[in-house]
Amino acid sequence: MERRRDFPIWGMTGCLVVTDARRMNAAWCALQDEVTAMGKACDRFRSDSELSRVNGACGRPVEVSPLFAETLGRALAVARATGGLVDPTVGGALISAGYDRDLAEVRGGASRPYVVPRPAAGWPVVELHERVVRLPRGVSLDLGATAKALAVDRAVARAASAAGCGVLVGLGGDIAVSGPAPSGGWRIRVTDDHGAGPDEPGQTVVITDGGLATSSLTVRHWRHGDRRWHHIIDPSTGAPAGTWWRTVSVAAGSCLDANAASTAALVEGRGADRRLAEQALPARLVRLDGTVLTVAGWPSAEVTVPR
Repeated sequence: MERRRDFPIWGMTGCLVVTDARRMNAAWCALQDEVTAMGKACDRFRSDSELSRVNGACGRPVEVSPLFAETLGRALAVARATGGLVDPTVGGALISAGYDRDLAEVRGGASRPYVVPRPAAGWPVVELHERVVRLPRGVSLDLGATAKALAVDRAVARAASAAGCGVLVGLGGDIAVSGPAPSGGWRIRVTDDHGAGPDEPGQTVVITDGGLATSSLTVRHWRHGDRRWHHIIDPSTGAPAGTWWRTVSVAAGSCLDANAASTAALVEGRGADRRLAEQALPARLVRLDGTVLTVAGWPSAEVTVPR
């Protein structure tokens, strides 16, 4: 019986793995409920999503669902904790960079004229009062990183509860596990390319709980004008980040925490390895030249990532 199911979602590949193949359908239904709800709330490319409604409100307050309010609240908390390195107000910068529709359409369409980047407005301008959101006119949110990681955490918890067995959920480079781990733990391949095969350069590690996230400049990229762009935006400039690292993988207590740390490290650049070490977050960082650096107990060989 089926123990793993791969599926397309949000322009990338997702996977669901269960320790008991008989419980796949229960886990699958739970996962689908969560990712469907998150898509309706936070998909920037859906005209009927709550995010599109908030971004198009032209300064007016908008009442939102509990899920949207939670996701935005988490995004603002991440921005605060990272000192603004990961900021939800980069929506306008992504649009200016040409990432204004699904990535496949961006890559397949005609290159648009280059636009000079502008710094993001900054997360403090966002007003969130319980379930009412107001953005200043001209500010657009992008909740992609937070929404994806939070969807993974919510989906894996719900799927494990529904299935009554161990579950792994992965969306792109974001992974979380819940329930009893298989014998020997969950084996995860960490590479520069989330879709790379087992023979591609990388490392296999093992986790037994929590989350693991990989943020990379090598996967979601496109041409804009005569330049190569990617989706990791430096809020301070409005331009793509990446002057030091090309890929960062982090293990943490949740996928959301791991994603926040890995994305912040790419934006911060030099010195991010010291910050991760100070935070005791096991991480694998790959420099632009391919040199690999590990910190805070991340294994140099195929062993379990410490918690």
